[in-house]
Amino acid sequence: MSLSSNRNYIRQHFLDSTLPLTNNDGNLPDGEHMPKLAANLSMMFSEVDFMTRFSVAAGAGFKGVEYLFPYDYSAEDILSELEKYGLTQVLHNLPAGNWDAGERGIACLPDRVNEFQNGVIQGIEYATALGCTQINCLAGIRPDSVDHDTAHDTLVNNLRFAAGELQKANISLLIEAINTKDIPGFYVTTTDQAKLIINDVGSDNLRLQYDIYHMQIMEGDLIPTIEQNLDLIQHIQLADNPGRNEPGTGEINYPNVLSAVDSLGYKGWIGCEYKPQTTTIDGLAWASPYLGDVNHDN
Repeated sequence: MSLSSNRNYIRQHFLDSTLPLTNNDGNLPDGEHMPKLAANLSMMFSEVDFMTRFSVAAGAGFKGVEYLFPYDYSAEDILSELEKYGLTQVLHNLPAGNWDAGERGIACLPDRVNEFQNGVIQGIEYATALGCTQINCLAGIRPDSVDHDTAHDTLVNNLRFAAGELQKANISLLIEAINTKDIPGFYVTTTDQAKLIINDVGSDNLRLQYDIYHMQIMEGDLIPTIEQNLDLIQHIQLADNPGRNEPGTGEINYPNVLSAVDSLGYKGWIGCEYKPQTTTIDGLAWASPYLGDVNHDN
């Protein structure tokens, strides 16, 4: 089955969408398309089970994937899907505590240091097996019983440990700021705070993950902030606001933002960490200029 035929097969049998997944002539144009978009498989393509999302993402034109966590699946099974569909594993997170119970990271929690360090080792094992060259660390929600200075010091020490261990494996460590509307009490909430933490850690293996959606809520000023911090930003994620849906559904001028990111010379991936408003494929028209080899227009 050809790649073009496979895209239509995926649409017909998995996604139940009438949106075409090939160019009008059935051919794939050559050349690089910037920015490089990675499908976030924790949020996108939820119409199918997780292990099927790799094939569907590839069929939709994505060359890279990310997700929250790989740890419920064997690295061998995930690697098989990556290799089968020619996908790059762009990013995943370190273990982040009990997600189902509401935990959103443990790196700032002074009574969870041993668990954090064990998670770093597990994260390295998976990233190494999957060929993933960067891992994000979620700082966590600061409990009322832990003061700011203690949370800061715990986070800095944990990040220093993680950055060193990941560096031995040639893997970059990232941290991100997250909005307090979606996650009340999350410890790292602004670009400036993340930069302060990175400075205090003092490792050249710790970089910034800049989430456009979270930072639109917390501070705005998106393009100037990206420009001012381009030397620190190693990964970008996107979603529109309000709603955390695909670009074009909210207030953020994504054609402007993505054009600026490209003009600034950003060469990293941009993770599509959004909740599709309807079906994933029906919401991909915005991405057609960037995916390039698939026609997502109605």
